Amino acid sequence: MEQVQEKQAGRGANSNPKNRFERLEILVDDEAHQEDRPRLRTRFYDDASESIITYNSSPDIPFDASLNPYRGCEHGCAYCYARPTHEYLGFSAGLDFESKILVKRRAPELLKKALSASKWKPQLVAMSGVTDPYQPVERQLSLTRSCLEVLLDFRNPVGIVTKNRLVARDADLLAEMASLDLCNVSVSLTTLNAELARVMEPRTSSPKGRLETISTLASAGVPVGIMIAPVIPGLNDHEIPAILKAAKEAGASFATYILLRLPHGVKDVFFDWMDQAYPSQRNKVEGRLRELRGGQLNRTEFGERFSGKGIFADQIRQLFQVSLRREGLSSESPTVKTSHFRRAESPQMEWEF
Repeated sequence: MEQVQEKQAGRGANSNPKNRFERLEILVDDEAHQEDRPRLRTRFYDDASESIITYNSSPDIPFDASLNPYRGCEHGCAYCYARPTHEYLGFSAGLDFESKILVKRRAPELLKKALSASKWKPQLVAMSGVTDPYQPVERQLSLTRSCLEVLLDFRNPVGIVTKNRLVARDADLLAEMASLDLCNVSVSLTTLNAELARVMEPRTSSPKGRLETISTLASAGVPVGIMIAPVIPGLNDHEIPAILKAAKEAGASFATYILLRLPHGVKDVFFDWMDQAYPSQRNKVEGRLRELRGGQLNRTEFGERFSGKGIFADQIRQLFQVSLRREGLSSESPTVKTSHFRRAESPQMEWEF
């Protein structure tokens, strides 16, 4: 693969595309000021949300409730479908999304309050439905770990999706939850190519690190699998068999995949990244994606948005299914239980913030 140096070292986006909700836009001549531009530092802001659990009714998503301790994600994945959520905050889906992170410091407290409410129906809570709960700042703040402690105390099940090996830090809590069928973990494994991962997912764990994480969790008795997300036609789709083989050898028991999605400003961020990192493959990727999306770059129809439609979509689906059977992996994560849920028995917990 041809690869050139990124504009901003350690970042997935190269710029801040216009916020679709804003009427004004500031244009900067990046080329003229490239040498003078300082390295972008991440800033953290307190999020004063009064609730922590978000609900959805999408037939494409296998959970109804989710929890996000952070808004924005420092991992900086160029393809991240969640980037447009930052536009609701007045930011851009580009560099802002990965450098201006909102922190919900009251997340554990708010979660305890939600689970204690009489209207709460015990159910799987996804961590997280939008941004990674184990992005770098979690190492210092431990908000995700504190939320897991609350979920364990209430015996409420959780499903985790992450691409950061930091999840292994919480193997003790997850193992205890697993003994009661209260959790499963999906490690996002997009590629085995370390160089591709470095420039496409610049601030998260390497493919090797993620495979080691799978082994650590599996050894602790935690149900763990992988999510190949996204599958990018013309860039990493050929890796599906090798990824599934490596995941199985590491201890994964299940696997799923999701096709690349480019809602709103994500398409600008992603193709700008391709122009910088892999320019010779840009047209091939765009062409294949349009074939999968009925001539468009993004489709939002239920039943189609995650897997695409047409000949190439069928080829990807068949390749995945054949490889899945060959490795003896399940296409579904293990079922969790809600029968252990307890509310009145929960001991009084003290929080320090």
